[in-house]
Amino acid sequence: MKNNDSMISLLRRAARRTLGLGLTAGLLIGGLEQSVAQETPSDPVSAAESPDWPIVYSTDFENGAEGWVPTEPEGWEVRAEGEGHAYHQHVKAASYQPRVRSPHHISWLEEVEVGSFQLDVRVRSTHPDYAHRDACLFFGRQDSSHFYYVHLGKAMDDHANQIFIVDGSPRTKISTKTTEGTPWDDEWHHVRIIRDVESGRIEVYFDDMNEPAMVAENATFKSGPIGLGSFDDTTAWDDLQLRGERIDEDR
Repeated sequence: MKNNDSMISLLRRAARRTLGLGLTAGLLIGGLEQSVAQETPSDPVSAAESPDWPIVYSTDFENGAEGWVPTEPEGWEVRAEGEGHAYHQHVKAASYQPRVRSPHHISWLEEVEVGSFQLDVRVRSTHPDYAHRDACLFFGRQDSSHFYYVHLGKAMDDHANQIFIVDGSPRTKISTKTTEGTPWDDEWHHVRIIRDVESGRIEVYFDDMNEPAMVAENATFKSGPIGLGSFDDTTAWDDLQLRGERIDEDR
């Protein structure tokens, strides 16, 4: 199993360095992954599935988490995960208390701001199972009290498993479509967010990349950095790719 994992890892890294991955390498990866599918989830995105936006940032956290700024630095670290590493938000108790009701555990990618974007990332809930198990993804941040976030909660209600805006007041649901809940287990899952600034449309996908699990339309915040975390649970993150319209810092 270890040898298979190592071969997959090598092929993946070659694919990241090469714009066109040949059919032979793809078949090799596919054949090997059949035997280790549960331990080595597939990469989150292929260029053919993406909008016509350039890649502005990507990481597999193999070289650490430079550029990420957590609200609680003591609660985040890069840890060994299988044959590689992942970015773990590992402390449930919240030392960060936001001004308005919103998530506690956030790590912001401060160095990149985007307008329209597609974010792909793998996430694993590391919290014991319970009714409010969650993970969150953030974007469009203006400051600590003005941003959007997606709450992937096990059970849906007006405050869970929705798309939210934090606009100087406690988080407000803006999703017009969602599901009954996010089917959390202890495995890795692929999450995708597509945000079009011009129309205000926000789409959230969870494992099924053909049908959005959540949809919203809101154009209050036009750009900002992205973030990862949870409301008040623990999570792990890996294989992140951000495509989009990068905003010049001087603007």
